[in-house]
Amino acid sequence: MNIKSSALKTGLYLVVCFFTIFSNLTYGQDSISTKKINIETLFALAIRNHPNLAVSKTAVDIAKQKTAVAKLKTLPEISASASAFYLGDAALIEKNLSGSEKVPLPHFGNNYSLEAKELIWKGGVIKNSIKASSLGEELAELDHLNEEQNIKILVLGYFLDLFKLGNQEQVYHQNIELAQRRLELTEKLYKQGMITKNDVIRNQLQISELQLAKEVVQNNMRILNDELVVALGLPENTRITPDDGILKAHFQPRDLTTLKQEAYISNPNVQLATKETELLYTEKDITKSEKSPALSLFAGNNLVKPITNVMPVIDKYMNTWNVGVSLSYNISSLYTTDKKLKLNDLQIEKNKKYEQALKQKTSVAVNTAYIKYNEAYSQRNALEYNKALADENYRIIEKKYLNQLALIVDIMDASNSKLEAELKYTNAEINIVYAYYKLLKETGKI
Repeated sequence: MNIKSSALKTGLYLVVCFFTIFSNLTYGQDSISTKKINIETLFALAIRNHPNLAVSKTAVDIAKQKTAVAKLKTLPEISASASAFYLGDAALIEKNLSGSEKVPLPHFGNNYSLEAKELIWKGGVIKNSIKASSLGEELAELDHLNEEQNIKILVLGYFLDLFKLGNQEQVYHQNIELAQRRLELTEKLYKQGMITKNDVIRNQLQISELQLAKEVVQNNMRILNDELVVALGLPENTRITPDDGILKAHFQPRDLTTLKQEAYISNPNVQLATKETELLYTEKDITKSEKSPALSLFAGNNLVKPITNVMPVIDKYMNTWNVGVSLSYNISSLYTTDKKLKLNDLQIEKNKKYEQALKQKTSVAVNTAYIKYNEAYSQRNALEYNKALADENYRIIEKKYLNQLALIVDIMDASNSKLEAELKYTNAEINIVYAYYKLLKETGKI
């Protein structure tokens, strides 16, 4: 009876352990969500979810609201007021201040007024103020666009680095399998007395080093994956898998001269500098308006009680209204505005020089990106050839080693050369993709 009870308990324990392990495995699988994305999806997610873009988008909204506020200046200013007061009795005093006479007055008084005023002309100050706000809105939008392009190239770098690491992981995995097959062979040869124990140890050491390198790659993949998940606004448990379809795409940019011309038009930094110069000219026009007189229309209506400007005082409401034109001029502008205009001219001159320097810098950047793009293609072709040579060299050395015509050192060197050639080649295709999008970024077309 005790044996049966013990067996039953053991059986139940094993069943519980089985379901616990199965549940944990299932949970582990469900907790990781693999998402395969291409570059278009990558950019779309970054633009929608990257936290830095939320800040520049808010700046655009603020600039738009400032424009809306500036347009309010075209509307008339309307004010209304109401007051109630206690009016004390008056005193009539003799000219020599020798005596006085008290005059009773109505004690309760009130006053209601309504006034409207609209600026008709002051050297175009209202129109130029609205234009300046609109230019500020365009500057905010260009800054947001520039930030978008910076974010795109940033997440693309993470994305392609993740792609490279995935390829490196595959290369290490394949080389570990190759080294393990070679280890099995060396162990057989060692048992047959054809080689020394040193050859077996060298193979075991190489496998250990490859496994350590593979672990480093896998850890770097986890780190990059976490950074991309945050940048793209994805759930924490998402594992991003780059779509290898990007390697099949054919990238063919235009000639260098055309690319530079496009950069002068489309690059957000160049556009920002041009728009800032336009804004400075508008600010200069606003400064000029200080020398212009201000012409305004006004109208008002006033209701007051009691009427105290007659004797005896009349305890009734008096309603008056007025409408007219006012003209005012700030005389101090004759000696202050010129200095302000000089400041505007210096700022414009500085920004024009900055704009020209920025165009030269953009030209150099486009030229550099174009050279790097062509260099990436040349490297891919050279590394493909090097990989074929390394594979052939390894095949020959391995055959010689099996026929005892080569040392273990030779095959290790051939194996390391093969690994290095494969790692370089697997990244060469990805370097072409990055070089192409970097070129697009410099021209403002990414």
